[in-house]
Amino acid sequence: MKRIYDWDARPQTRTLTAADLQALKGTRKFVQTTANTAEEAAAARDAGLDLIMGNAQNTAAARAGAPDLFFTAAIPLPDFPTETDVLRAAFQAMKDGADSVYTARGPHIVEMLAREDIPVMCHLGLVPRKSTWRGGLRAVGGTADEALALWAEFRAMEDAGAFSVEAEVICDRVMEQITRRTRLLTSSLGSGPGADIIYLFQNDICGEGPTRPRHARAFGDLHAARRAALGAFRDAALCGAFPSPTETASLPDSEYDAFLTGLDRKS
Repeated sequence: MKRIYDWDARPQTRTLTAADLQALKGTRKFVQTTANTAEEAAAARDAGLDLIMGNAQNTAAARAGAPDLFFTAAIPLPDFPTETDVLRAAFQAMKDGADSVYTARGPHIVEMLAREDIPVMCHLGLVPRKSTWRGGLRAVGGTADEALALWAEFRAMEDAGAFSVEAEVICDRVMEQITRRTRLLTSSLGSGPGADIIYLFQNDICGEGPTRPRHARAFGDLHAARRAALGAFRDAALCGAFPSPTETASLPDSEYDAFLTGLDRKS
């Protein structure tokens, strides 16, 4: 466990720091998921995951649930349009306890944040909000020309000062070769096993919805379990099985009788 100060000058401990992650690149795999509530963060921590990532506005909640995990705060693309907006959001997230920030913006925004010594995660490959430039939602790097253009984008983000990259739906062998060559810590979201980090959204891992992207796998079925539990609750409530005496507060017969007598007098 490493001792640090966060950006609000509070002493903290972390299982990993930015320097650790850089030093360990290529020597071991890390596992990352999303966490936007204290419960989600605590679940990731209890399950032994290395890294968590969530919306910047949820930084304090995620930090409360997993005080020692490396947390990346995502600055939503459409909500902070100007450089000043982005910088203010990044500083607030770091003040709330984030260890790095994520942006889907270009190298100019990455460079601005990196100049402030903020560890920055960029986003390359399929960036869903920018998918119109890819001709829709599809894998990236399926041709040599496109894979080489993608490599140039990685180099540009390196030069801008990015620390890591969410690498989404990049063809697996392209991802593996780029990971070997880039200084960026690569986080594979649907880009195969050859990256430094294997990343998947927590709602997909837990099966919280009826559908999920092609690159995701459900390791649980909360969607079905939640509906089964709700249905069982409804049935128990309607047939009188819930609440039972053990789930209900009661009072002594003598007090109940006195209560009835009092009601009769006041009626």
